Formats: sequence, C-alpha cells, structure tokens
Amino acid sequence: MKTKNKIIVMVAGPGAGKGTLSQMLMADGNYVYIGVGALLRAFPKNSDVIKIISSGNFAPDNITCDLVRAEIVGKHDFILDGFPRNLYQAKWLIANYADKYDVCIIYMSVPTDVMIMRINKRLCDGAGRADDADAEIIARRIKNYTDITLPAIEWLRVVPKIRFYEIDASTTPVEIYSKIKSVL
Repeated sequence: MKTKNKIIVMVAGPGAGKGTLSQMLMADGNYVYIGVGALLRAFPKNSDVIKIISSGNFAPDNITCDLVRAEIVGKHDFILDGFPRNLYQAKWLIANYADKYDVCIIYMSVPTDVMIMRINKRLCDGAGRADDADAEIIARRIKNYTDITLPAIEWLRVVPKIRFYEIDASTTPVEIYSKIKSVL
C-alpha cells in the first residue's frame, strides 16, 4: 500500500519564522511550497484583498481557501505556510485534505516579545514587508493571531485524523529546525 503524500502545515504568529523554517525544510526535501501570505500579497495593489491585509487583518476565507485549493494539486508533498488563520480555515483544511494526505501540523510557539523583535530585525535587514513598518499594524496582526488563530490551533491540537506537534520556536533557526526534523 502506498503511503499518502504529506502536507506539512507551519502555523505560528507573525514573525515567528514560518518562512525561514519552511525554506530550510525545502532545502532538505522535495516539497512544493505554498506561502499563503505571499499569494495574497500578489494581488493587485489597489485590490480589496491588499487593502484588508495591509491593515493587518485577514483576507476573506473564500479567497484564501480558493488559493490553497488551487495550489494543492498533484501527487506531491506540500509545505503550507501561513494557513489556516482561523477556525473556519482549519476545519476546511481538515475536511478537504485529512483523508487524502498525511497532514502534519507544526505549531511554532513563540512569545509575543520575540515575534516583535523578529519582525523588527526582518525590517532592519531589508527583508521586511510594508506591514512590518507600522507598529499599529504589527499590534493588530498579533492581536488577530491571539484572538483568531490561536483558537484554530487549539482545535487542531485535538483533531484525530492528523499529527500535531508544538515546537518551542523561541530559539535559533538551527535549533528549531532540529526539533521539527525530529518530529517529522
């Protein structure tokens, strides 16, 4: 019997290092990377989606889920970065993919002060995004993560059809990567 292809889901707060760790996994394996934030930021500059996400809020579920559905195609192993952002999206992910794929949630737990420090470092290093430059928008992103994404993560923690791992991601990327590799 052939084993299922994988979907590795990287969930964490803003600035936690999802993209960095996803890239490290990609360098080590044969994954198709789906960066949902980048897909959303690729919308035209004057679109409603850009206006919504530029203010630190989440894009509409129908648009976000449609983007993910369009990317998860074929017999590949995937890394899903930045999705799900809320309970609706978490339930949608499980309903649509848990029977077809080996879904592994990597929850990168990071204290708020570390997230803010990393966002500021990313901005100072020139890799920041427009929404990294505004303290009010950063605060809104973190509040949305705490109020909206964390309940989805807690729901995913107990879903029976998937694997869920919480990783302390407050250390260095090399240490975090070692922890992720050990659970995969």
